[in-house]
Amino acid sequence: MKRLSKLEAILWSVALPGFAQLLTGQLVKGVLFVVLEVLINVQSQFNEGILLSFNGETEEAYALMDYQWLMFYPCLYMFAMWDAYRDAMPASEKLTFLPFAFGAYFITVGLMYSGSFTMGSVYPGPVFTPMLALIPGLSIGWLIRKIILFFSK
Repeated sequence: MKRLSKLEAILWSVALPGFAQLLTGQLVKGVLFVVLEVLINVQSQFNEGILLSFNGETEEAYALMDYQWLMFYPCLYMFAMWDAYRDAMPASEKLTFLPFAFGAYFITVGLMYSGSFTMGSVYPGPVFTPMLALIPGLSIGWLIRKIILFFSK
């Protein structure tokens, strides 16, 4: 079984949920993550929404995507990342799930508000709003983790 560094694990998971698991020989889990990612991606029309968003057509992206499917994506994506990170981290690291869990929560909330959220006159849409929401999600999760670890000494 190949060992990945924490950075490798995260970056392969960013590329596609399940890749890090496949690289480390966790074939069933890796295939499951890849299949779920493809299923959710296709059913929600996420790739076409990404394409439209990157071309500045955020309103069209919002109208196109199926949010009943897309709402599953943040949790799957962040869980697959955390799972890969967990396998690469030393056993002494504690509460590493917190930034990932808060990231998933904030991305999901960002997705829910993506239809009406604007930054001045700019409408980031259903791709960029959740991406922006990841920043406070990871930050709050990391801060809560640090506070808990500090007070549990």
